[in-house]
Amino acid sequence: MSERRVNETAPDQPKVVLGVGGGIAAYKACELLRRLSESGHDVRVVPTASALHFVGEATWSALSGHPASHEVWETVHEVPHVRIGQAADLVVVAPATADLLAKAAHGLADDLLTNTLLTARCPVVFAPAMHTEMWEHPATQENVATLRRRGAVVIEPAVGRLTGVDTGKGRLPEPGEIFDVCHRVLARAAAAGRRDDLSGLHVVVSAGGTREPLDPVRFLGNRSSGKQGYALARTAVARGARVTLVAANTAGLPDPAGVDVVRVGTAVQLREAVLKAAADADAVVMAAAVADFRPAHYAEGKIKKRDGVEPEPIALVRNPDVLAELSAERARPGQVVVGFAAETDDVLANGRAKLARKGCDLLVVNEVGEHRTFGSEENEALVLGADGSETPVPHGPKEALADTVWDLVAERVR
Repeated sequence: MSERRVNETAPDQPKVVLGVGGGIAAYKACELLRRLSESGHDVRVVPTASALHFVGEATWSALSGHPASHEVWETVHEVPHVRIGQAADLVVVAPATADLLAKAAHGLADDLLTNTLLTARCPVVFAPAMHTEMWEHPATQENVATLRRRGAVVIEPAVGRLTGVDTGKGRLPEPGEIFDVCHRVLARAAAAGRRDDLSGLHVVVSAGGTREPLDPVRFLGNRSSGKQGYALARTAVARGARVTLVAANTAGLPDPAGVDVVRVGTAVQLREAVLKAAADADAVVMAAAVADFRPAHYAEGKIKKRDGVEPEPIALVRNPDVLAELSAERARPGQVVVGFAAETDDVLANGRAKLARKGCDLLVVNEVGEHRTFGSEENEALVLGADGSETPVPHGPKEALADTVWDLVAERVR
């Protein structure tokens, strides 16, 4: 039996259109194409004419197994300017330049990619890349807001080195992170009517564990890795939200694509960052493990061990209760507040008591312990609602728990 030709599509292969804009980051789209293809997606690349100055047509055709062209006049009998978008399960544009975002927002169609964007009825993901000044310009921000309002997923650009010596916000997120967004968007699309239920919303997520310094080399901390908070951030992006992630001591985790990351260390710093971000947020999810106490005194020098002398007891003082404060003083009407509770025994009873005490709308209760929940890739929980509801989430990937949380948040926000 002869092998299947590379450009013949298996019936169950999701069809993805990879649009490539004319920016220096176009070379990174090759890695995104590879990840999509190797994970079983049938990918057709539609570059702009400008993009071909950075990566040639032959490269796109060879990597995808399909012809790559920006022209609407090639193979006219197949009506590519209509058919490509109609047949797609996902359109992802990476990099999306300021020019492409403007054309998409205003419905212009002067090449094959912009025609495809107009005819697509599937989820659309834009991964912007441009200089900071271009991203921050009011025209670009208006165009992004328009696209998000229509249901497109426009992920926030990363912060870092741009062209030349410039640095700032505008860098294309890493291809692996863009791929994760695409994967989740396709998964959401498979669940009918649920792909963009957070579109137009701003959500704040806290992640990680705070550390309270005792002296210049020691701190009081906890085992939280931040993985659940990062899963919440990634799934929210895939569902169309604008996401601010307040990350406490999560240096080992890569920044999720499309997320504004604010880094903090202590509980006091986390409180300040969360309250600032929550001022215009529709929902706040407090997944971080915030220390209840901190040392009453900070030693300016390392506390020395002295032979024959027992150390002085460490006096502790309470940290601010960020979850209770958020719940009691909502920054805007209808804001949904979600808390997390790590329990070791009497999970349901302790969870219900904490829900009542904190005053939040939802409380995700985890049973924790050695080698359980903290640091793992999986989780299970019971989500308690202030309305008396109980939603069990069976053992599985942390993304599954994240999606359940957002399902419940979306019901309450809408």
